[in-house]
Amino acid sequence: MVLKRLVLSAVLALGAVSQLSLATPASALTFRYAFQGDLNGLDPYTLNETFAQAALNNIYDGLTRRDENLKIVPCLAESWEVLNPLQWRFHLRHGVKFAGGEDFTADDVLFSAERVQQPGSQMTTKIPAGTKVVKVDDYTVDFILTTPNPILIAEWDNWMMMSKKWAEANGAEKPQAASGSQLNAFALKANGTGPFMVVSHEPGVKTVYKPNPNWWDKANKKFNFDEVVFTTIKSPATRVAALLTGEVDLIEPVPVQDMQRIADNPTTSVLTGPELRTVFLYMDEKRDELLYSSVKGKNPFKDLRVRKAFYEAIDIEAIKTKIMRGLATPSALLIAPSLYSRSGEFKRLPYDPADAKKLLAEAGYPDGFELTMHCPNDRYVNDEAICQAVTSMLAKIGIKATLNAMPKAVYFAKAGPAQHYDVSFGMLGWTPSGLDSWNVIANLAGCRDDNGVGGTFNYGGYCNPKVDELNKQILVETDIKKRDELIAQAYKIISDDVGLLPLHQQALAWGVSKKIKIPLRSDDEIMFYTANKQE
Repeated sequence: MVLKRLVLSAVLALGAVSQLSLATPASALTFRYAFQGDLNGLDPYTLNETFAQAALNNIYDGLTRRDENLKIVPCLAESWEVLNPLQWRFHLRHGVKFAGGEDFTADDVLFSAERVQQPGSQMTTKIPAGTKVVKVDDYTVDFILTTPNPILIAEWDNWMMMSKKWAEANGAEKPQAASGSQLNAFALKANGTGPFMVVSHEPGVKTVYKPNPNWWDKANKKFNFDEVVFTTIKSPATRVAALLTGEVDLIEPVPVQDMQRIADNPTTSVLTGPELRTVFLYMDEKRDELLYSSVKGKNPFKDLRVRKAFYEAIDIEAIKTKIMRGLATPSALLIAPSLYSRSGEFKRLPYDPADAKKLLAEAGYPDGFELTMHCPNDRYVNDEAICQAVTSMLAKIGIKATLNAMPKAVYFAKAGPAQHYDVSFGMLGWTPSGLDSWNVIANLAGCRDDNGVGGTFNYGGYCNPKVDELNKQILVETDIKKRDELIAQAYKIISDDVGLLPLHQQALAWGVSKKIKIPLRSDDEIMFYTANKQE
């Protein structure tokens, strides 16, 4: 059983409501926003997914955070210093309280460091393996590493601090696993040090936030509203209608075909800009026989010629112009060009269906074969439409692909370790939380075992030990030029292996009421504590 059913049981327990039930007290100034996907559990270590992490970053704080330009700035740690290459010291902010009233101290950092490594957590890479977290005093913590790590804090804006006392009182010592058959009681609650706190949560339906009266940074707050109401609206047409009629103040994403309509409406506008997320396709390269294919007794994706044929069958320009309406940048790598200085050295394989058919014939599939393609239908911009286009393109080279599109909660459970990577060919999108290539290579291309140890989000099981060895060196190399060279070598191997099939960086598009002022972040995180509303 997956999170979709889990959500239904939680909704029944809490009382189902209409999808667009947005009623609030008349006196409250309310910021309302809607997203296509669900917010399920509130455990900050359960799901390593941008939307969920952003929603919880309005409740919880990390030791560091990123400003509107994505620069790392102090948060619960006022400052830090590198005592030596293996020892980092963090000086914690005094006087911080959790929403529940508990004091924030070094004990909470130690607890959070231990908890984030527990089974069920998808955030285990936030702390390097073997790291010792040592309490110096109530407001000083040392991280003692086994190897140098120049990017130690790069991902910490999404490593959120939890209250040790609250977790122990609520039976929340271990994370809620995304694969759980039901939400634990604590996963319906939240207790952070951030600008907002949750006052009601109906998984997959609606979440209501109120300002946290204990917020340590309230003297510098920018928001002026009394509450925030988040609602899941899966239907693009319904989502757009809710914005145009004023039922919500912000929607994300905006269907590309509706952008002009929203821009022309006198009360709304569209915020657009480049996003750091790369959307790509993966293939099961690990099993000896595919789960969803007409080929028996062997796995065609273990053959480089087949992987290359799939790549060359994809008309990326057609996807860009016809499906994405120009709001996508075709990519040769698994990382946005702005995040890697040498990305311009890499080029996509050409669209060449004739050569793709030759490659299939050489590999022993002159008539192609059948398989199932699994994709989410509520996670990325036009995800289902892109996958449908890919199946049509593959048909031209003899591959009869049947599309099975599903909600993201169901899809991620099926495609990931929760159900033992139960997909033969699928889609994924990735924004490196540290904005660094190490994160991409470790998560998407690192060798994993059958239990998911290794590249947790390497859903296809691509593995080249040379890439793993290079990434170990990338993690500890402090010379930028040498580090970039190691990264280039790793990307070249992945590209030559056709280990994964990069598609594009999708463009960001938020539909907003003209009453709302909010910065568009290229990491696609809606931080409503940075917003302001005028009535």
